[in-house]
Amino acid sequence: MTETATDRMRKVKSILVTQEAPTDANSPYLKLAEKYGLKIDFRPFIQVEAVPIKDFRKQKVDILQHTAIIFTSRHAVDHFFSICRELKLEMPPDMKYFCISDQTSNYLQKYIVIRKRKIFSGLKDTKDLLEIIKKHKNEKFLFPCSDIRKNDIPDFLTANGFNFTEAIMYQTVAANLSDLKNVYYDILAFFSPSGISSLFVNFPDFKQNNTRIATFGPTTAKAVRDANLILDIEAPLPNAPSMTGALELYVKAANGIK
Repeated sequence: MTETATDRMRKVKSILVTQEAPTDANSPYLKLAEKYGLKIDFRPFIQVEAVPIKDFRKQKVDILQHTAIIFTSRHAVDHFFSICRELKLEMPPDMKYFCISDQTSNYLQKYIVIRKRKIFSGLKDTKDLLEIIKKHKNEKFLFPCSDIRKNDIPDFLTANGFNFTEAIMYQTVAANLSDLKNVYYDILAFFSPSGISSLFVNFPDFKQNNTRIATFGPTTAKAVRDANLILDIEAPLPNAPSMTGALELYVKAANGIK
């Protein structure tokens, strides 16, 4: 008989969150740990690395033939300017920069004098950014991205006839987790299919046994099921839109807390 998530519900004492540790003292994860007496550790299962310059050259991307750059993260900013440095390229003063948020646009000052440049920022997400891009149909856009990325920006640019080039400048790889080989947690919380891949890269003989698995988002949930693992906690939920909310509901049920 196939074991279900309900059959596997056991008391929770420890959780490993496969992300960087929060820097905010008011992090909901820290509040969750304190409220229920849990041990919650943080460890990224994936890391971002630069694409070797020889591999970038194979893409035959002429950066200076573009009039605008789209940045969706600090990683994109760092790796774009790193490649420019390796290629000994200097951005022309009239280059335009389209950033997903003010946080990303402010980060540009690490590399350029932003008060002298044309910078456009979304409020917080891709939808905002695309509304701004719509008004600049005549630009030739360069989209620096990872080897693993969402389709929303390229799909939008293609569907609306924009002139753009996608350039893979960094890549997502499995982090080295060898020190966790003999460490056990009641729950592992994942946020991307890459995290599941990293689990098996590091531990090819991984057996789930009593370890509960939590995921955020449908693609991560699918990766768990495709790996023939049991998905115990799936976020977001209608009554718990965050990972911490879903974890709290599970912990209360598993630990018999009313």
